[in-house]
Amino acid sequence: MSTSGRFFVYILASRKYGTLYTGVTGDLPVRIYIHREDLIPGFSSRYHVHKLVYFEQHDDPYNAITREKQIKKWRRVWKIELIEKDNPHWDDLYDGLFG
Repeated sequence: MSTSGRFFVYILASRKYGTLYTGVTGDLPVRIYIHREDLIPGFSSRYHVHKLVYFEQHDDPYNAITREKQIKKWRRVWKIELIEKDNPHWDDLYDGLFG
């Protein structure tokens, strides 16, 4: 995790209404790059879950991990509602991280 005081909970999708993956990180651009390039074998590489469709920032790692666990327990429809509240077209938010 990061020591900079910024922690992120994020959701990746394979496509609109496709497979979803929820994670937590201290360095969002690097972590999403790792997912997109399939640098670590696992769920996201197996199911081609590369599109950043949602993220939120936390100041504390404990809060970020707690939130990640909460979202992971949610029903799929609740995750979709969370995504569509801020990103109704399921745009890939990755490039916007560098703007």
